[in-house]
Amino acid sequence: MGKNVVWHPTSISKEDRQRLNHHKSAVLWFTGLSGSGKSTIANKVEECLFNLGKRSYILDGDNIRHGINSDLGFSDRDRVENIRRIGEISRLFVDSGQIVLTAFISPFRDDREMVRELFSEGEFIEIYVKCPIEVCEIRDPKGLYKKARAGEICNFTGIDSVYEVPLNPEIIINTNELSMVEAVDRIVDYLKEKKII
Repeated sequence: MGKNVVWHPTSISKEDRQRLNHHKSAVLWFTGLSGSGKSTIANKVEECLFNLGKRSYILDGDNIRHGINSDLGFSDRDRVENIRRIGEISRLFVDSGQIVLTAFISPFRDDREMVRELFSEGEFIEIYVKCPIEVCEIRDPKGLYKKARAGEICNFTGIDSVYEVPLNPEIIINTNELSMVEAVDRIVDYLKEKKII
């Protein structure tokens, strides 16, 4: 950052926006293997929040790579930068008073912790969408595991690139055991319990 770049303060605060919205803001950080159900659950949670009159927005891994992160590949270095950018974007959404839901594999613990440090206590909610890789491969909604096993895709998480399981996530959703309704209820109940909504 250049020495002539100075943070410009604004007259409306995050707390002001939260009062206007009648709820607190936070990031729901969905992490897990491809095919575990991150995007599907995030969408259903947002539907629920919308129906409750809460302001929210989804940042989905594939969608983000169509735009702001279209210049990034899947090397470890690019994955780190992908998550760094998403963390900063998420911080802007939280500052705007909204609940942002992110659905990214985000395979590295250090990256997720780096993002956590951008937020105040209680604003970063790590949701580990847990599912055995064997089940993810059976689901394989995008056909990516099949391509990775055939050598058509390199650096695929769970096959030839590591996924570091969260050590202390706020929420664990085991999609091999819970129904979609149970998964959504668990997350929404957490938000109510923490008085975010």
